[in-house]
Amino acid sequence: MPDAEAPARSPDLLRPRGSNQVGMRQFNERTVLQALRVHTSLPKADLARLTGLSAQTIGLITARLEEDGLIVKQGRVRGRIGQPSVPLALNPDGAFAIGIKVGRRGAEWLLIDFTAKVRERHAISYDFPDADELLPAIAQHIHRLREGLGPLAVRNVGAGLAAPFQLGGWHRTLGLSKAQADLWNQMDLAAEVRARTEVPVSFARDTVAACVAELVGGRGHDLKSFLYIFVDTFVGGGLVINSHLHTGAHSNAGALASLPMQSVRADGALPPQVMAEASLWELEQRLQGEGLDPAAAYDDRALQPPFAAATQSWLGSASLALAHAIVSGTAVLDLADVVMDGSMSRALLQALLEQTRAALAQCNWEGLWPPQLHGGRVGAQACALGGAMLPLHANFAPDHDVFLKAG
Repeated sequence: MPDAEAPARSPDLLRPRGSNQVGMRQFNERTVLQALRVHTSLPKADLARLTGLSAQTIGLITARLEEDGLIVKQGRVRGRIGQPSVPLALNPDGAFAIGIKVGRRGAEWLLIDFTAKVRERHAISYDFPDADELLPAIAQHIHRLREGLGPLAVRNVGAGLAAPFQLGGWHRTLGLSKAQADLWNQMDLAAEVRARTEVPVSFARDTVAACVAELVGGRGHDLKSFLYIFVDTFVGGGLVINSHLHTGAHSNAGALASLPMQSVRADGALPPQVMAEASLWELEQRLQGEGLDPAAAYDDRALQPPFAAATQSWLGSASLALAHAIVSGTAVLDLADVVMDGSMSRALLQALLEQTRAALAQCNWEGLWPPQLHGGRVGAQACALGGAMLPLHANFAPDHDVFLKAG
């Protein structure tokens, strides 16, 4: 049973709900909030049925959540047998979070509300990040987004940072000096950001954050288990098993960029990796080799003249590499579904999905069951959006690993 009601308090402040040791009352509150997140709006009777809590407990919890400004009552629903029901829903202004994506080609900041709707976005691009410029910019944008909330700034529960584990990895491919690469590879980026802001900062690998966004706000509503692929400047991914994010021993599960394309060569040379074919970096190089703007790899120009020829060539090799990764993943994981998304235009993603499906049809599936390949629903903002979901999860989700699904 929930504890006794707390004294009256300012509706502008959030009652601490813990992040590690969550008591039964707090767990029940989080379970109710998650049910409303998944189902958008529910009357108390449906909340009791979905959560398994008694009607009395639901009444006490929803009264507390409404007092805290986390949920709101909607209009009465009439026309059914019995008394009209009053659906409850998350209050969009109940809490806010900031998501930050730091990539090899650009950085992005998102401010999302309690329903995970993007309220504000800012992005910058660069050839490769300069730490002396980017670190202060990250703190400045966090401060600007938070202060822009005005009186609601106290409802910002933190920031989530999404970035590659080794931003300076593959430095020879990127044309970087070893010193440039070492600077980023040896830096604790999350600690650097925490030192520059008073806002709590969470961290996740960029494609893992994108996978979280897809799990919570995309295909995760329909699929229990899937291999997730995100095609960005480099390619990466994540792994969802039974509606939970599986990160692996080193939080690196789904790191498809490093998957070798063939066995070790007889001459001892290292085989090429998936990243060498299925990345937007490779498309950039093809465009640049034709004297074209490499930034077109990320927008609608990629499939238009004069960029289309180089893009079609890239699609042919990228789809084969991705098909190889999917077959390899299927052999190990035996998953029925694969979800692919990326930082490119929706039209280019659709073309990549079609060619990858065609490549999969030509693969050797002896002893395996081919999975179904789906397009992601979140899109290019997935990394930053997943980052923003991290502090919301830490403060309001009932499960330690990732958002649970009610019922």
